[in-house]
Amino acid sequence: MRKVIVLGSTGSIGTQALEVIAKNPDLFQLSGVSYNSSAELALKRAADFGLSSDLVARGPVEAAALVRGTEADVVLNGITGSAGLAATLAALETGKTLALANKESLIAGGPVVQPLRATPGAELVPVDSEHCAIHQCLRSGQVGPVGLVERVGRLVLTASGGPFRGRSAADLAAVTVDEALNHPTWSMGPKITIDSSTLMNKGLEVIEAHELFGVGYDDIDVVVHPQSVVHSMVEFTDGSTIAQLSMPDMKLPIGYALAYPDRIATPFGRIDWSTLRRLDFEPPDVGTFRCLGLAYEAGRIGGSAPAWLNAANEVAVQAFLDRRLTWSGIAEVLEECLELHDGTPATSVDVVIDVDRRSRRVAEELIGSRG
Repeated sequence: MRKVIVLGSTGSIGTQALEVIAKNPDLFQLSGVSYNSSAELALKRAADFGLSSDLVARGPVEAAALVRGTEADVVLNGITGSAGLAATLAALETGKTLALANKESLIAGGPVVQPLRATPGAELVPVDSEHCAIHQCLRSGQVGPVGLVERVGRLVLTASGGPFRGRSAADLAAVTVDEALNHPTWSMGPKITIDSSTLMNKGLEVIEAHELFGVGYDDIDVVVHPQSVVHSMVEFTDGSTIAQLSMPDMKLPIGYALAYPDRIATPFGRIDWSTLRRLDFEPPDVGTFRCLGLAYEAGRIGGSAPAWLNAANEVAVQAFLDRRLTWSGIAEVLEECLELHDGTPATSVDVVIDVDRRSRRVAEELIGSRG
């Protein structure tokens, strides 16, 4: 029986994680949850699992304290945005398995997070469907420990293309928030759904893949795959490519991360091969979806540049959701903001937090100056 803490329990990932736990009571026991604003819902869900209210934390600071002070085998970090960094550090520092759905904490704090992966007992298992797929492909084709890159030719991250695939920049000049939130294959929270529409989510995943698996940016490619059945691929040096396929269902990578190195018996995402007719692939339109290239640029700059870009993106996306910024304005603000990055090295958590704060201020100023 694995004891599991679910952080961000009322969000999309947290809700699905609780479903996985409920469907596998012989494998998992819930030992704590956190929430941000939905207190009544969080308390109800905790009570449904027999948890007392003292095992329900509010906000990222209390969530990190819950991780440090609660006995658990696995911490699922489903907190949205860079606010999840503290919980990521707490899970690794205390030698727990970290089921990481909070890509931003690794992107923003990668240089700080990496040394903690060597903590005795600590294990980082990605929950993002693309990185979970790569993790599985590396296990299948490994000639050594998962993450060994000597025989990896390249990583290929698949992207659905979001709701605007195939449309030109001119077509997208006046798209609405509702249109951007209408994702064709995945059901996700608003922030990541907007990131999917701009391809920033894929850019952030490129940075995350670099941090997770140690593969250089020149060997990480993105391909658009609208069916979202092939979740990512690993090409090995002998030309062989291994892919992970399933229907789009986040409960599969969640279950994989919670049970790792075992697998659960509930077949989330099972493919009906009698109905699956085609799998299409095409290169991304980097001219229209400029955020993807900006993420590659920040990743190659390194240091605190990914943290700087990530923070600015969170501000720009929220401004779009608040109807203070156009969809195309997101990439424009991010490009201007990245040009103002001062090259600060990411040497500590305090530095990362300061870079995050300063980037948010710059992004707000740029948005405000647009009138």
